[in-house]
Amino acid sequence: MNNTRSIIPQPITPSFSGHQTFPFRYTWLKKGIDAVIADSTVFSSEDASVILGVGKNMVSSIRHWCRVSGLIAERTGQPTQITIQLSEKGTVYRRGQFAATELGKAIFSENGFDPYLDDPATLWLIHWQIATNTNLATAWYWAFNILRGNQFTPSIFARKVYEWARQQKQSMRPISENTLRRDVNCFIRTYCQSRYSDSVVEETFDCPLVELNLIAELPDGEGYEFQRGDKETLPIEVIAWAIDTFWESRLLWGESLTFSDLMYAPASPGRVFRLDEDTMTTYLENLEQLTDGALQYDETTGLKQLYRHRALNQMALLERYYG
Repeated sequence: MNNTRSIIPQPITPSFSGHQTFPFRYTWLKKGIDAVIADSTVFSSEDASVILGVGKNMVSSIRHWCRVSGLIAERTGQPTQITIQLSEKGTVYRRGQFAATELGKAIFSENGFDPYLDDPATLWLIHWQIATNTNLATAWYWAFNILRGNQFTPSIFARKVYEWARQQKQSMRPISENTLRRDVNCFIRTYCQSRYSDSVVEETFDCPLVELNLIAELPDGEGYEFQRGDKETLPIEVIAWAIDTFWESRLLWGESLTFSDLMYAPASPGRVFRLDEDTMTTYLENLEQLTDGALQYDETTGLKQLYRHRALNQMALLERYYG
């Protein structure tokens, strides 16, 4: 399979919940992958808390983040499994089966590329997966792909993302202010260090994506700002991987993409990674050598365009980097 997710879905069903207010932690994604590989119905098991070593709400959050990141997916091609068990706690319904995706197994399996998130490249991949997921991470998608400007406040963020979601799906059920507030707060804590990071309380543990330095709190303490520019820890292999995914998501089977699309279109590498034009240009100029001529950037005609002469093997790109 060449593409981990070939088409970025439109927000048919916007969502502002599922994470149980928790950004994911360093060990969560591997825990989720390992558990699903061992038992496809683990997340509906009454023993899930014991197996994963976390509270009930965190079980739901681990499942959410593994799905949002494209690391697990519901099994298709067979009826949904529904098992009813009786226990001292009453009736327990076990619904659905999950399987690790190609990307999930490649990163987090026993011999995976980076099962313990030691390499920032893995965090950039996970960030891309989350920030391009319109349905399961609507606020994350909106923030990186639709929001205009580099600064925002939580209250305006909540109002604007809700308005946008309603425009995409007018029949969407109303969302309470508290739900939106919790979702926006979770988004901020995904990328910003907790003010209580020295606390031993587990709820304050920082998300690994804080390391990417994509968002910073403003000095006034009221707002936040996206950090646009050079990303020292973002390897060109991840850029090529993202460009290939973006190309397919745009349903552009032609041979070229404009520099403007790559920089500013929704779900583009420029938007999602918050690059500036000079940084993007440097990446594009080095793609020809990286991809053995499959991708070629050209400015000689007066138009800045990236040409695709043949399809890329995304997993081979990752193997080349991690290898």
